[in-house]
Amino acid sequence: MNKNILVTTPMRPAATNTRPAFVLPAKSCDAHFHVFESGYPHVATPLYTFPDATLHQYLALCDFLGIERMVLVQPTFYGNDNGLTLDTLRRVGPRCRGVVRLEEDVTEAELDQQHRLGVRAIRLDLFARASWPTSEIIAYVKRMAARARPRGWHVQFYTPGVIVRDLLPFMADLEDDFVVDHMGYMLESDGLTRSDFDRLLDVLSLGKCWIKLSGPYRIAKQKGLDYVAPIGRALIETRPDRLIWGSDWPHLPDGQRNTGDLLNLLADWAPDPEVRRKILVDAPERLFYFD
Repeated sequence: MNKNILVTTPMRPAATNTRPAFVLPAKSCDAHFHVFESGYPHVATPLYTFPDATLHQYLALCDFLGIERMVLVQPTFYGNDNGLTLDTLRRVGPRCRGVVRLEEDVTEAELDQQHRLGVRAIRLDLFARASWPTSEIIAYVKRMAARARPRGWHVQFYTPGVIVRDLLPFMADLEDDFVVDHMGYMLESDGLTRSDFDRLLDVLSLGKCWIKLSGPYRIAKQKGLDYVAPIGRALIETRPDRLIWGSDWPHLPDGQRNTGDLLNLLADWAPDPEVRRKILVDAPERLFYFD
């Protein structure tokens, strides 16, 4: 076993989360969650222990918070085996969409099947490719975007902020819709600056970039969630119509984290109910083609 593996903590019961401080609009969407079920093959050396985070637990949380739509994102734990993701889409039905990880030689028939089940995006794990030269990363992104394009899918960048920074000139010219996870993941501890973040805002303003308001604790680290408020507000001031909100449930490795508190950050960052509607309803509806 990996000696550095993170030990996940049990999930808090849904009803122990904080209730929303605002009325969620109808068809509100959580655009980033994961589930874990026994009986599915996982990678040989996972980054964390098997989480206590089933679909049943997640749906109970959605009922408690008032979330009607959701987007399931393939976690690193299962690698490129999307079996659980596809089975979950079958179980939940049209209120759920999926984001998969793919081998480059995936067949068109497999992509067609995934599309029928509700997959609408490909997750690009650039943490796993962080050692690649920027030119090779760009070539990989172009190849995967070409696989996504015929079905109206998009690509999602799960990537360290330093790679986001290095890819910004490429992203500015990218003609396909794409999503940057976790608010850009630009950590001061990695040497990222406000100037780098401002350049990301410039790319967001162009129109093909979408950014996920998810995982603020990944940026805050030990500083507290107030530290992230200027980042959230700047994103919302730039293009609220190109932002989607994600819980990042089950908040690995901290299953006790309060999802209601994370949702309530929107009340501070976006006090206007119409702006929150853009983020929670309109943007995910367009991006993931909810009926």
